[in-house]
Amino acid sequence: MARLTREKKEELVAQITKWVKESPATVFVHFERLGIKDEQRMRNSLREQNVKYIVARKTLVKRALEESGVEGEIPALDGELAIAFLKSGDDATAPARGVHAFSEELGDSVSIIGGVFENKFKNREEMNEIATIPSEDVLRGMFVNVINSPIQGLVISLSQIAEKKEA
Repeated sequence: MARLTREKKEELVAQITKWVKESPATVFVHFERLGIKDEQRMRNSLREQNVKYIVARKTLVKRALEESGVEGEIPALDGELAIAFLKSGDDATAPARGVHAFSEELGDSVSIIGGVFENKFKNREEMNEIATIPSEDVLRGMFVNVINSPIQGLVISLSQIAEKKEA
């Protein structure tokens, strides 16, 4: 990796600090032996969900996290590090869900090692739990099904009663 000037490092720290403060969710991603095609596919998939994915130096990320004012303890940032965060939109679970999907597909090449959610640091387990929350659209569909189920049952019952009366 090319050497960064002091000014460039300060700009990166400020930018990462801003992203962490402004994004409803930030995911810390460990990656290794990740092929270029797989990484590009993951970036494209995340971009479609309004999630930005960047590779960053741990020392700069740690400095940015210390300056961010996020509550709690910074999770261990081991190995190669990338950050995924929501650029825009309402789906705060999108960064975690998107990275989690690729971690299941690619195995040990990509994994969630922690993150920030609702302005609090979260560990690996907590972020993986957040990653399994369905998107808002899926939750709305599930809600409609729950509401529709009793109505549908009533309609079927009334239909069967009407058939018995006709017979």
